[in-house]
Amino acid sequence: MDDDRYGADVLAGDWRQAGRRQAARVVAAAGLVVEDSLSGYCGAVIRVEGGAVELEDRHGRRRVFPLGGGYLVDGEPVVLTVPGPTLPRRTPATGRAAAGTAMGPAPNAGAGTPRPRTASGSFALAPRPARVARASRIFVEGRHDAELVEKVWGDDLRVEGVVVEYLEGVDNLAEMLRRFRPTPVRRAGVLVDHLVAGSKETRIVADARAQASAGSLLVVGHPFIDVWQAVKPARLGLAAWPHIPHSVEWKHGICQALGWPHAGQADIAAAWRRILATVRDYADLEPAMLGRVEELIDFVTAG
Repeated sequence: MDDDRYGADVLAGDWRQAGRRQAARVVAAAGLVVEDSLSGYCGAVIRVEGGAVELEDRHGRRRVFPLGGGYLVDGEPVVLTVPGPTLPRRTPATGRAAAGTAMGPAPNAGAGTPRPRTASGSFALAPRPARVARASRIFVEGRHDAELVEKVWGDDLRVEGVVVEYLEGVDNLAEMLRRFRPTPVRRAGVLVDHLVAGSKETRIVADARAQASAGSLLVVGHPFIDVWQAVKPARLGLAAWPHIPHSVEWKHGICQALGWPHAGQADIAAAWRRILATVRDYADLEPAMLGRVEELIDFVTAG
């Protein structure tokens, strides 16, 4: 996990820690300049929220990374930790002032009119002609997954020319790969729900990886039973998502537990629209979802 710039892979073990000396724990204070040891990305801390830290480099570009290990400060390995209720004011090495609260809005860089940002946290670009779609694609399991990705990353994906399609279930992964025929220049990135050890999803993904050529396929997953759980429960006024027995269909059970209509598919669709409406930007999603989507975008836009 500590070298994974996107956050923990839900199937990853602890092999990267073998033989390593203990890294110092450092508070992710605003303005602290850190380097991601895997990618080499270096920037100052802008804000911390929900287990993720936002960094800004000297060119004003921002990226979101998970808190934890895999970082360097002054060349020394560190583990970034959550700051206290208020981030101390500091001046980052880029010369920009940075201040804010741990859960507050990100400060604007530089003087003058603030540059608008997309829901994913990246700088919004001026209107321009649509980019021709790349040959590479991102595939998600279902419509709800696609709608959530569109709401948060849609602007970025249009700029990059990335199309998101859905499989209508992970059981269709093998058939999709047979039709799509990914290659190192026509890549397939796949996001899978509930990718945990011992699950049906894990076996399907393992088979898909074994059949794919090197550099043509990246399948990643989040641990949530359904993408609904990728939305922070606090957005719905909950301390946690309700526990639903295995004998109950999960979405119906959630609606029932929350006192929402749940008799048919129309009620389920209405419940999702209600949940999706609470999502404003990336800060409203769990880090495990953020890291996986960022990883897929980087994979299909590489080269």
